[in-house]
Amino acid sequence: MSHSEHLSSAECVSIARRVTWTGFWVNAGLSAAKIAVGITARSGALVADGIHSLSDFLTDFIVLIMVGISRKEPDRRHEFGHGKYETLATVLLALVLLIVAIGIMYSGITAILRYMHGEALAQPGVAALVMCALSIAGKEWLYHYTCKAGHKIHSEAVIANAWHHRSDALSSLATFAGVGAAVFFGSRAAILDPIAAIIVAVFIILVAVKMTLPAIGELLDNSLPESTEAVIIKAIEGTPGVISYEQLRTRRSGAIAIVNVEIKVKPEITVAQGHEIATVVENNIRDAIDDPLAIVATHVEPA
Repeated sequence: MSHSEHLSSAECVSIARRVTWTGFWVNAGLSAAKIAVGITARSGALVADGIHSLSDFLTDFIVLIMVGISRKEPDRRHEFGHGKYETLATVLLALVLLIVAIGIMYSGITAILRYMHGEALAQPGVAALVMCALSIAGKEWLYHYTCKAGHKIHSEAVIANAWHHRSDALSSLATFAGVGAAVFFGSRAAILDPIAAIIVAVFIILVAVKMTLPAIGELLDNSLPESTEAVIIKAIEGTPGVISYEQLRTRRSGAIAIVNVEIKVKPEITVAQGHEIATVVENNIRDAIDDPLAIVATHVEPA
């Protein structure tokens, strides 16, 4: 994205809300249909899959609130902006996924234990298989649609929500395999339905962990990736008038990078010249990391 194509905060919030509302209504239809068909077609895996989709209501709600807050302008109490609200939303999304996964896994394990103790498991109907196929198609489309928007507006929470959609598509894929085997191979294969539910839970846990680790790192003020810092260093060293630099410190607040650095300049130049060099350094860093909203602070010292 070139410098001229960068979106304003209001445009970013508008895009985030549009894709999230789209996901909200698609999830509403899918979750209701999966739970209803799962009950009537006697598929515990499809009911679990429907509950997973139902959890998207909560995550969409979190994203709608948090993305709007995170894009607000800095104020007296939040002088570095509100970006950490978006990071918090990502952690909350992951926690919801983990809770859902544990519930699905518990349900699947108890069904398998009942089967091992001689209880016959219900054989799912063909309608459950059709519903799984529709869910896979719908959720995979939502993943690509939401992920594209998340990258466009540099929103980790929207990207995390896209992965929530992808986890639902993966869970429906596992459900499709389990339900399909149970439908076509009869009551002896009915145990594959709860096994599929457990596989679904594993997929969801992996996605939740993938979302949580970087978000926690951001809340703990981890530095920007080494590759990004290398780009920043190159921008600093390539600025005319900069002799050297010290104390480069970086972190992230939501979609916004925060960079602090001390630059060394010739001691005989004027304060105005030093200030001009510092301004060029700050702009060069923003251009180098493609983040016009980055908070860059330079401290000028004589070499």
